[in-house]
Amino acid sequence: MRCGYGVTSPIDEDTVANYMVRDVVSISLNTTVKEAIEKVIHSNFYGFPVTERGYLSGFVTSKELLRYVNRPDATMRDVMKGGTVVYAVPSMKISDATRVLFRYGIRNLPVVDNNRKLIGIISNIDIVRSQIEKIRPSKVTSIKSFLESYNDIKIKIMTMDIPMTQILPSQKEVYMDELIGRQYEIEKGLFEPLIVVKRRKGYLIVDGHHRAMAAIRLGIKKSKAIVLEPDDLDVCLGLEKTAEKWGVHTLNDIKIVEGSKHPFIRVTLPNEEASSINKRLEDTANDV
Repeated sequence: MRCGYGVTSPIDEDTVANYMVRDVVSISLNTTVKEAIEKVIHSNFYGFPVTERGYLSGFVTSKELLRYVNRPDATMRDVMKGGTVVYAVPSMKISDATRVLFRYGIRNLPVVDNNRKLIGIISNIDIVRSQIEKIRPSKVTSIKSFLESYNDIKIKIMTMDIPMTQILPSQKEVYMDELIGRQYEIEKGLFEPLIVVKRRKGYLIVDGHHRAMAAIRLGIKKSKAIVLEPDDLDVCLGLEKTAEKWGVHTLNDIKIVEGSKHPFIRVTLPNEEASSINKRLEDTANDV
């Protein structure tokens, strides 16, 4: 049985195509249970799409592999025999993909073209990323309005990749637990764009210091950013004055606070739970 979801309406900004991962790792119908288990163990995935000559045949999960643990030589043909193939197309709306993942209780949804050839995959993490990014426009608009009215300037907005070496800070400290958490998120594919203001000598961060520093710790050279470009690049912004007063000129000047918890953690979790979660994240980061 095959269950395809999505229609061929024009692509808009809230579709699977905009959030799916295109570099997909898959296995073949001839892959054995033993080989598939080894592949899961040595990867960050909970399962893999199964393909034949590039065309989607199904998706095998760790749970399904466990059912065949006593038959290590069985192939994916045996494991998926008679199973349901659930997939999406690029034009499917994110909201519909969310419902499919929720209703079927699955983590990943393969994405195919009109010929059912595997072209991507969308996961729970991608859905979370799409929802987080929905709050960006209102936040950006608010920052734009404030800067324009306070500094008597006009600002245009663009999205682009910016070099990490050109990022200028506007705050003096970050929290280690949040830094580790952001690093973990980036490793898992959740990297919200920074919000920056273009200056003569770089890009001043308005929102995203933890993300920027986590990216640098991971060796990332460029970051996607929402850039606010004023019509006067020489206007002196209050954020710059404050950073100058603090003696903060580069991300290396920012102090990392290790003793206390980020306010977000303090208000959402009891201290003992927060410490336990942060310890697990730190252990994961150290393994990378």
